[in-house]
Amino acid sequence: MNQQQRWTSLLGLANRARKVISGEELVVKEVRQQRAKLVLLSQDASANTMKKVTDKCKFYQVPLKTVEDRYQLGQAIGKDARVVVAINDAGFAAKLKTLLD
Repeated sequence: MNQQQRWTSLLGLANRARKVISGEELVVKEVRQQRAKLVLLSQDASANTMKKVTDKCKFYQVPLKTVEDRYQLGQAIGKDARVVVAINDAGFAAKLKTLLD
């Protein structure tokens, strides 16, 4: 199993455990309330979305990782294209950080 398959399957597992929030507004809300432990942002997000999410993550000191594209991110959680997701569990977030580095 390569690195990409490992992080996507782990993200899918976190989603089934209901530890994943997707959608720009919901993710920003989770970051503001300091419940998000990690935010994943696709590289093909719009400039406005990218700026909004990165600024919020920097201000609230939430780690942010980028992934290839929105389809890969959406497929990992069993949905169509997703631009941004937040992980609410510290264990899943720590393991995803190591796999994405």
